Amino acid sequence: MLRRLVAGLAAIVLVAEAAVLVLVHIVLGRTTANQSMSIAGSDPDVMSKATYAMGAGMGAFLVLCAVFAAVTALRDRAPGRFARVVLISAAVTHAVLGMLAVGLVGWAAFATLMLILCLLVLILTLYPAAARQGGGGDGGGPVEDAPPPPPFGELKPTSP
Repeated sequence: MLRRLVAGLAAIVLVAEAAVLVLVHIVLGRTTANQSMSIAGSDPDVMSKATYAMGAGMGAFLVLCAVFAAVTALRDRAPGRFARVVLISAAVTHAVLGMLAVGLVGWAAFATLMLILCLLVLILTLYPAAARQGGGGDGGGPVEDAPPPPPFGELKPTSP
């Protein structure tokens, strides 16, 4: 129950974050285009279009993460290998942005990014524990491991 709640909440929060970031990049792109801003002689049109593209890319990445979190919540199974890599990269990105946000934006932005980081880490850590216990939430008991193979070079009997 907790795992599904965390994954579903993470999906909702990631979609909201994607919407906010796209909106911020639209505002920044329009501001750059309207005021003909230039950094070190760069073309203002290129800068505004790059800002739009960065917003669209970040939004798409966060929506992809939200889709993986939602699928994880609906199936109540651990995310697959590709989904796990995407969620880990999102978690690392949130950690780095959180460190930068403290100095540049403030503690509220840091707390928001750390909340999202915690949700991502919980998705990644809650599900593998259930998969190792066997059953993935179906009530099955622990999975018994096969005995380890004999050490290399050890003689085994050939007849019973």
